[in-house]
Amino acid sequence: MSVPVASVEPTTVRPPVSEGLGEGVSESADEALRPHAEHAFAAELAALAAQDDRPRPVRWRLSPWAVATYLLGGTLPDGTVITPKYVGPRRIVEVAVTTLATDRALLLLGVPGTAKTWVSEHLAAAVSGDSTLLVQGTAGTPEEAIRYGWNYAQLLAHGPSRDALVPSPVMRAMAEGMTARVEELTRIPADVQDTLITILSEKVLPIPELGQEVQAVRGFNVIATANDRDRGVNELSSALRRRFNTVVLPLPESADAEVDIVSRRVDQIGRSLDLPAVPEGIEEIRRVVTVFRELRDGVTADGRTKLKSPSGTLSTAEAISVVTGGLALAAHFGDGVLRASDVAAGILGAVVRDPTADRVIWQEYLEAVVRERDGWKDFYRACREVSA
Repeated sequence: MSVPVASVEPTTVRPPVSEGLGEGVSESADEALRPHAEHAFAAELAALAAQDDRPRPVRWRLSPWAVATYLLGGTLPDGTVITPKYVGPRRIVEVAVTTLATDRALLLLGVPGTAKTWVSEHLAAAVSGDSTLLVQGTAGTPEEAIRYGWNYAQLLAHGPSRDALVPSPVMRAMAEGMTARVEELTRIPADVQDTLITILSEKVLPIPELGQEVQAVRGFNVIATANDRDRGVNELSSALRRRFNTVVLPLPESADAEVDIVSRRVDQIGRSLDLPAVPEGIEEIRRVVTVFRELRDGVTADGRTKLKSPSGTLSTAEAISVVTGGLALAAHFGDGVLRASDVAAGILGAVVRDPTADRVIWQEYLEAVVRERDGWKDFYRACREVSA
């Protein structure tokens, strides 16, 4: 027996989001340390919705064109500026958005720090107006996190019933025609991963305890993320992988692009923490990015010197963390201007993950590259001081 999807009642109340996407944000969202994308960028989403005259898939808040514009940035006809959420090849975003408009789920794949989670959240916010239908994958993620659980007080008192059932975020997304997110899919045990096969292929979630099922309504889809470095942890079965269209998110192509990404994200984070403005520290940001790229690629920027790469990923996300920490040091223990001494400790912590091998690689890089580089004497001294 099929259950009308409308009968699946959410067990928790999400913060209200208005039809126009620009109103209805709860007061608590204004005070949130890290607001959800649909709240933080509500004005941009509302402006896009107001001027979006292109066809929209069923239950989408925006057209595919507007979703791509929201992620990549642009200027609307009325002069409204949409800030870029993702800096990278346009075609990658277009393929990801188009996938969500089909009956195939989307798998965002890449090395750590390539903005998989960030892109996933913003896609869900733009498509469904809600990025909170989230399953966080870990080695301990149970099957109930993807299917459903039970209110055991109700279950013991009255037996299996609709009132005793606790829907998962995926189940709720199926019932409401929304976008569900599954983070770190390859960290989830293989038998739990395969719970998604029926959901993605048949668009149905059986409830054998009640002899019922939940059928997905139009608008439902899943965005999953997975880490390239996790292959061999819990690899996806071929049956599950076929249910996804895989989009690989690359590392930034150029140093300038990576500096731009780091600057934008640090500026956004800094505003919420009342940290100094990024432009005053742009030179240090460029140094951090240069160090990370050279050690990551195993060669200096000019291609003349080959380097050993440390065990860490040295991702863009880690560069953002290093610079944010440096800005906090500059704000609270300096003159508010980001300097080499503010980022040196953060770089050391990011590079030296293995106390033995990585420390040797870092020391060699300092002496062979940083020490000889024009204009980097202050950076060399600061790094030597924290590395001693």
